[in-house]
Amino acid sequence: MHCRCVRIVALLAGSLATTGCIGAEIEEDVEDEVDTSGSTVLTTNGYLANALSPNALSPNALSPNALSPNALSPSALSPGAVAALKNPGESGDLARQLLRYIVGCALRPDQTFSFSWIEGRGLIHREVYRGELGLAPWWAADGLEDGHHQRLITACIASRANWYGVSVMVSLRNGETPLGSQDVERAIFPVREGAFWGNLFGATPYARACYAPQGVEHARKAQRDCAAGHVAVDPATGAATVQPCGPILIAGSCDELCTRVDMNGGYYSHCLDDPWSSPWVRTDVVITSYLTR
Repeated sequence: MHCRCVRIVALLAGSLATTGCIGAEIEEDVEDEVDTSGSTVLTTNGYLANALSPNALSPNALSPNALSPNALSPSALSPGAVAALKNPGESGDLARQLLRYIVGCALRPDQTFSFSWIEGRGLIHREVYRGELGLAPWWAADGLEDGHHQRLITACIASRANWYGVSVMVSLRNGETPLGSQDVERAIFPVREGAFWGNLFGATPYARACYAPQGVEHARKAQRDCAAGHVAVDPATGAATVQPCGPILIAGSCDELCTRVDMNGGYYSHCLDDPWSSPWVRTDVVITSYLTR
């Protein structure tokens, strides 16, 4: 793909007082950007800082399939989605975190999603989420109805989940133009972690992951557990168990589930969509993740 220059965007942490509320339209540019993690985001093409909590993918927070029928615009949200985003409790924090990553995957850097919510103490928080990858920028004006882009956004969201909630730089690769990789990116991110796919926007939401066997140990050392699963100890038996990241089910080894890695792009082009149900049906909407050494 055409390579853009690296941008370092400092996102402001904390609360900004405002009299606004949910209902503002998508803006083309804003002065203040609020990110509750307080981290700096380095972004160019498909590599980003990622710290989405798996709990944010729970339907108890904000359900992605409640967003897809409408435009990804504050004024187009359903009453249920508005209530989820304005909730001052933990579920509201998770809903806002999920929306921030959805916006990052779907919209372009020149598009933002702005709204505000009020804490129990009456403190007003103004949120401004800026797009990053631009996988479905037209969603700002229309619903996300086609299955291909629903799956593409799902794979993007799942690939950005982190068991520990810490920010880890990853390279996301796919045949879609925004996720193409150049030589420099491949040199910086040479360790294949795994792949992600699914559809969180469908009537029966699901997400899957597989791991690249040669990258499992490195990924866990880098605090990236969602492709291979988080290793924990069963308190009852003392045995080691592998736990998935929320609803992202671990399908197994990518070497067994997916086609060979694309020689030019470095991504898996097809993986078994549901290996427990069919050994034949494959999906071609897959995002492959890479890590630094």
